[in-house]
Amino acid sequence: MVILVASGNPKKLAELDRILSEAGIEGVELRLLSEVEAYPEPIEDGRTFADNALIKARAGAAATGLVTIADDSGLAIEELNGMPGVLSARWSGQHGNDHANNDLVLAQMADVPDDRRAAAFVSVCALVTPEGTERVAEGRWEGKLLREPRGANGFGYDPLFQPEGESRSAAEMSPAEKNAVSHRGRALSQLVPLIAELAS
Repeated sequence: MVILVASGNPKKLAELDRILSEAGIEGVELRLLSEVEAYPEPIEDGRTFADNALIKARAGAAATGLVTIADDSGLAIEELNGMPGVLSARWSGQHGNDHANNDLVLAQMADVPDDRRAAAFVSVCALVTPEGTERVAEGRWEGKLLREPRGANGFGYDPLFQPEGESRSAAEMSPAEKNAVSHRGRALSQLVPLIAELAS
């Protein structure tokens, strides 16, 4: 069985591949967007992570006829009512400018005391089959927002996020350490039973 991972990021495919092999699931071939015939990129105009994940997964399944998995993720800060949320990548107004996004969040949270800096990385993964089966799973990685960036690994808000039970920021952890506990890994793991069912 072929599954489309509706992303251009090989790391997302590798993460799902690792989860499937750890679960002992065989006979599943994963493909990135670059490995299928190009189709128009859907507009991610959903209000929630689940909305956007489903928009991407439905588009992939409809265009390719393959079972498709897509994810949408970001940082949810309690004090900011769950923002930046779905706007995480473009919080500063410029898409994908990590430095500007981090600076803006730090400025917005500058006067917030330590006991009110709770935050979580959230990932919602959607699996859609060409026949119309849809499953959505959410993973959360709880922690708090630091007062300044720390660490050079990772991307996005990793340097500002200190996971629960950790003295380091997410950007001070190795990719392997991060993958073992990450929000995306937690969401993808919940889809394993359905993938096993579809593959059998």
